[in-house]
Amino acid sequence: QVQLVESGGGMVQTGGSLRLSCAASGRIFETNRMAWYRQTPGKQRELVAHQTAGGPSDYQDSVKGRFTISRDSAKNTVYLQMNSLKPEDTAVYYCYMRIREVAVWSDYWGQGTQVTVSS
Repeated sequence: QVQLVESGGGMVQTGGSLRLSCAASGRIFETNRMAWYRQTPGKQRELVAHQTAGGPSDYQDSVKGRFTISRDSAKNTVYLQMNSLKPEDTAVYYCYMRIREVAVWSDYWGQGTQVTVSS
């Protein structure tokens, strides 16, 4: 069974940096889209950044120039480098992967990691 495990969240002051990691394990034949979402209490989960295999990255306007998504396909891992953090970036961050197990493509989510930016 495929599992995604996130790490790297925490508390940081305004202007600081954090790097989130999300590693997938299990019987993985292929990965395609990888993404990071975030959610705050009472709000819907929103897309922060995403990248398809071999394709360009795309970002939510509010994080452009500050966040960078990257992937290590050999390790089935996706990263989110977050610089110049602001209090409004405070949220639970979730990773997402589209993964093929043998002949079936499925969507998988990480457990979420809290990012708190203090002013």
